[in-house]
Amino acid sequence: MSYARDIRPLFRQRDIDAMSRRLKLDSYDQVLGRAADILDRLEAGNMPCDGAWPEEQIALFRKWIADGRKP
Repeated sequence: MSYARDIRPLFRQRDIDAMSRRLKLDSYDQVLGRAADILDRLEAGNMPCDGAWPEEQIALFRKWIADGRKP
């Protein structure tokens, strides 16, 4: 499980653009540093801004965190 292979592709270009002023979702370092906050927002269903991720994508993000947040 890695950011580059498994997590980065979950963020669409419009997600990256919408969040770019606050967080660069295409940056491993930034997602790494805010992973818990991102997960909270994903679980609450208010990220991305145009609709919640399916549970399987949230579970993948959760697993990436649990497995050590590898690049």
